[in-house]
Amino acid sequence: MVSILEVEKDIKEIFSYLHEHPETSWNEVHTTKYIKELLEKEGCRVTSFNDCTGLFAEIGAGSPVVAIRADMDALWQEVDGVFRANHSCGHDAHMTMVIGAIRLLLATKFNGKIRFIFQPAEEKGNGALKMVEKGAVDDVNYLFGIHLRPIQELPSGKASPTIVHGAGCFMHAVITGDDSHGARPHLTSNAVDVITSINHLIKFINVDPQVPSSIKITSVQAGGDNKNIIPGNGNFSIDMRAQNNETMAILKEKALKVFHDVERLYNTKIEYYFESELPAAIVNEDAQDIMGKAISHVLGRENCTQPLVTSGGDDFHFYTIKKPELKATMIGLGCDLEPGLHHPKMTFNHDMLMTGSEILKEAALIALSK
Repeated sequence: MVSILEVEKDIKEIFSYLHEHPETSWNEVHTTKYIKELLEKEGCRVTSFNDCTGLFAEIGAGSPVVAIRADMDALWQEVDGVFRANHSCGHDAHMTMVIGAIRLLLATKFNGKIRFIFQPAEEKGNGALKMVEKGAVDDVNYLFGIHLRPIQELPSGKASPTIVHGAGCFMHAVITGDDSHGARPHLTSNAVDVITSINHLIKFINVDPQVPSSIKITSVQAGGDNKNIIPGNGNFSIDMRAQNNETMAILKEKALKVFHDVERLYNTKIEYYFESELPAAIVNEDAQDIMGKAISHVLGRENCTQPLVTSGGDDFHFYTIKKPELKATMIGLGCDLEPGLHHPKMTFNHDMLMTGSEILKEAALIALSK
């Protein structure tokens, strides 16, 4: 029978490998291969795909069916002056903790089936939809996820039975016009002015002040090497957040009105599209209760906190959007993560990897017993 110390040693080695081999969304080819080979050696039944990265694995048989999901992708960001793939959102830890839970569950007797979903492209907001398409939750009764939380939200040794994520919407817009000589600004519309005006006006968008929300431009491109050319073309991206789906719908509507008004003001063309949208969490009390019991079993009742409300988003919630009868929750794990999620030098307490694995194991067993 496997010991806790053996599993802890193994998962720290697994984490080191995953951390040192990050891959961006839809490019998790080697990560998929590594996990597939590792789980097949453990005796798991593994399903992978020819047209996309990601996989799911199963142990046990029959019903009920409990699933545990880990996201796989890294971010593309500047680290020490160089752009590269970087696991600054903790997905390397999430994969590791789910693998640890598998090791613990393989040494445990239970009735039913447990599925482990290793999902690509969470950062793009559409990986969960692909896994739904692949049948990952077709027969699933309970679904659990896990996410490291920054120290500003939870200290190490505490965990929340659910993360109440907000909605997110990510847009990209392209401005099309004609360039002009720098001495003749009256002959064109300056794409920089267009973007600046949009940036100014979206700051005055008002929605219900009782609902947390934000809208901001997160990338801009206009002009080239020549400083004496007024650029007619440019592009920019927008990140929108709202704590519920109703407020997000209002935010989007008002943002699009700004686009149309500025388009008419400058007599230019602005085309836009939504790269991805993340729904706000819809909390399932049954799943939350199970996770609360699992946390209390591992950490003690005093270290199980109230539901954690955050403006961050996660495509995990598409699983329940697409399958409303699915009972799902995502645990928030305190691990002294700092300076924060998506910081290029993010660090956390690696001792909590084993804690996360144990909580996921307990949650699966409690759900199976129901």
